[in-house]
Amino acid sequence: MSKQGEIKIILELDENNVPEKLSWDASDSEQGGDCECVVLSIWDKKEQNTLKIDLWTKEFNTDQMKQFIHQNIMTLSETFERATGENEMASEMREFGQYFQEKMGI
Repeated sequence: MSKQGEIKIILELDENNVPEKLSWDASDSEQGGDCECVVLSIWDKKEQNTLKIDLWTKEFNTDQMKQFIHQNIMTLSETFERATGENEMASEMREFGQYFQEKMGI
């Protein structure tokens, strides 16, 4: 018997459809709650393409976005390495992450 789980992203939008509040919940996790930024990438098997949703609240400032993007670059390098075994390219991605960190003053 397979198990199912659900991840929900809840949006509260202003009159211009700009997120004022974001939160999330997962059926198999005790974590969840308010957040200020969500980046969701989904692989479309049929189209062989990535579908993206990028949302952030009005309060999410530029410095937080820089840190968020840096952490995502580093996490993507780890995911890429685990999934493909491409150690050299993952190392190059981490080096870029470090360069990004320096240039952004993080």
